[in-house]
Amino acid sequence: MLRLMKLMTGNTTYTVEELADKLDTSYRSIYRYIDTFREAGFAVRKVRTGVYELVTMGRRTREIDRLVYFSDEEAGIISGLIESLDNTNALKQNLHQKLAAIYDVAPVTEFISRKSNALNVRELSNAIQDRRCVILHDFKSSSGNARDRHIEPFAFTTNYIHVWGYDLEDGRCKMFGIARIGEVEVLQQEEWKHSREHRSGQIDVFRMSGERTLHVKLLMDLHARDLLLEEFPTAAADLSPAGDNWLLETDVSGLKGVGRFAIGLADHVSVIDSPELEEYIHKFIELYLQ
Repeated sequence: MLRLMKLMTGNTTYTVEELADKLDTSYRSIYRYIDTFREAGFAVRKVRTGVYELVTMGRRTREIDRLVYFSDEEAGIISGLIESLDNTNALKQNLHQKLAAIYDVAPVTEFISRKSNALNVRELSNAIQDRRCVILHDFKSSSGNARDRHIEPFAFTTNYIHVWGYDLEDGRCKMFGIARIGEVEVLQQEEWKHSREHRSGQIDVFRMSGERTLHVKLLMDLHARDLLLEEFPTAAADLSPAGDNWLLETDVSGLKGVGRFAIGLADHVSVIDSPELEEYIHKFIELYLQ
């Protein structure tokens, strides 16, 4: 219920079905929790059919909210302070577990120390809340070119590493890396005009996005498994032991991410029953040798 409270007071509105999926429960349970919030004195507003949010709270419930709620930035800062404790401190693990019970703080700490990223996240959050367009100044593409992007930002990824936005120049939804943004300019006089077309695509464990998904299997040794979890911790849910090795069986949104991982650790990873990935690797090697 605390996780649901946090989702319903964030910058993005979710349908009841999306909330149920994120919390791994039924939509009926979500409705029961919403009713419980109302009974406890929280103000629940119906945004549209199947979409609800917690709005400005009364005096009594605001005091409760202060006890349990941090912004993601605050949670990231607190997590960093906990991490600075000596490993022999018996409270360190307990504090981390309590914070992680509500907040996905691990990825936040990866970028929150960088002032520019924190400021850009705050500006994007404000723009999403107010349904305003923004200019992403000096946004660097994967090729290294930097130019301004005019978008309607509408959602963050779960780890706040990317923001989803409707690109007004290309006329489609894209994912933009926060760390690649030079500066965010919120256009206060320009409201969203394409909200019906806002769609956040599927993001796989390798942080790739796309509308089409492919099923892949990788058999890896302990070394590759440890490197996988260090760089892509959400892959843990799709890992299972296979004798002395580990099997990753997951759906990916593109072959670039998983392909890069498999090629980089070719002597530690085997591709199993994944013909599309095998073909991608063969073509990659051919182009590289040329």
